[in-house]
Amino acid sequence: MTNDIGKLVLRLAVGVLILLHGLHKLQSGVDGIAGMLAGQGLPAVLAYGVYLGEVVAPALVILGLFTRPAALVIAGNMVFAIALAHASQLFELTKMGGWALELQGMFLFGAIAVALLGAGRLSVGGTSGRWN
Repeated sequence: MTNDIGKLVLRLAVGVLILLHGLHKLQSGVDGIAGMLAGQGLPAVLAYGVYLGEVVAPALVILGLFTRPAALVIAGNMVFAIALAHASQLFELTKMGGWALELQGMFLFGAIAVALLGAGRLSVGGTSGRWN
C-alpha cells in the first residue's frame, strides 16, 4: 500500500504544481511563448501546445487516467520550456550553490518518474490498462 501512496503523492505534486502554471497561462495567454517559438524559427501556433502540457496532461496525471502518456507530455513540455526559456542557465548554479534550473529539473524528472512508475491503485484508472 505504501507504494501506491507514494505514487499518489508524486502524481499530485507534479500534477498540481504544473497545473498551476497552466491555469496562469489560461488567464494570461501564451503570447510570450509564441514569441519565443517565433524567435527560434518555429511556428508560433505551437505555443497552444502548452495547454496540453500544463492543463490537460496534469489533470490526467492527478486523476490517474492515461497517466504514463500524460506524464510524458509533461516531460516533453518541460524539455521545450528549458530549451526555449532557460537554455542559457543549463550549466549555471545559484548563489546558494543549487542548480539554476532546480524547479524545471524537478518537474522534468518528476514527470519521467511518474511515466515509469504509473498511477498505482489510488487512481481513477487503477492498475488496469498499460497506460496507467
